[in-house]
Amino acid sequence: MTAPTGDQHEIAAAGYRAVVTESGATLRLLEHEGRALVDGFSEDEMSSGGRGQLLAPWCNRIRDGHYSFEGRDLQLPLSEPRRHNASHGLVRWVAWSLLEHTTGTVTLGQRLMPQPGYPWSLELRVRYELSGTGLAVTQSATNLGSSAAPYASGAHPYLRAGAGPVDSWRLSSAGRTRVLTDDRLLPVGTEPVAGTAHDFHQSRPIGDLGLDDAFTDLERDPDGRAWVHVQAEHGVSLWADGRHDWLQLFTADEAEVGARRSLAVEPMTAPADAFRSGQGLAVLAPGERFDASWGIVAADV
Repeated sequence: MTAPTGDQHEIAAAGYRAVVTESGATLRLLEHEGRALVDGFSEDEMSSGGRGQLLAPWCNRIRDGHYSFEGRDLQLPLSEPRRHNASHGLVRWVAWSLLEHTTGTVTLGQRLMPQPGYPWSLELRVRYELSGTGLAVTQSATNLGSSAAPYASGAHPYLRAGAGPVDSWRLSSAGRTRVLTDDRLLPVGTEPVAGTAHDFHQSRPIGDLGLDDAFTDLERDPDGRAWVHVQAEHGVSLWADGRHDWLQLFTADEAEVGARRSLAVEPMTAPADAFRSGQGLAVLAPGERFDASWGIVAADV
């Protein structure tokens, strides 16, 4: 019998173990010394709430699924009908092909074909690698077509620092500016986080704050990485490279299952509605490749 997410690709190194699925090249499991670092799902389940999924050729939402690019008006299917948005790209549920598998690495690929609302062809790849410094993920896209293509990428892991709920967990995050949204979770402006309930520059408990917010103006370490740390029964951190200028934090308050059980930390190369605003959007010339990397580490190793 085939699992709902297809083939299961397991990798391990330095006390870490991960499982990546054929469906969506999704990170189903990540643990260190037997301790869960992400809130994933079992082999006999589908992903729910975007758990562990990759987001491309856009991340977050596009208002009404409608945008214009180089003189063309385009309409995407509304994958979030409740809010009348196109959400989280086109590759979350498709089968990705195994390209390489070693003890500590796995690479999968997917050729995104032209379709209504996105008439471009991309060669997508993702490489997961485990080492003593945790999990490193590199998402790549190459424009296979003869005209420029709009592109952004992201990922949707839920960090797990204990049994939950997240209220008592301590959070620190790199974002100095929060994106303000309307009731459809689409951008309407920004505000500095300093002095607000969303200021997590210094580690502090999340409390009862509901988070479904993107943060930008990210502080970075000397290697150019922005970090989010959560600490409870153990610590877990996510880093994002310089391609990622936005981090979405999400406590899943409205989820039917798993509300406030973990904290989704979503590295994004562009914010919501980037196909309409152009903010952070990559425009890939024919043959051009775009790479973006992020990772997760057990913070108390």
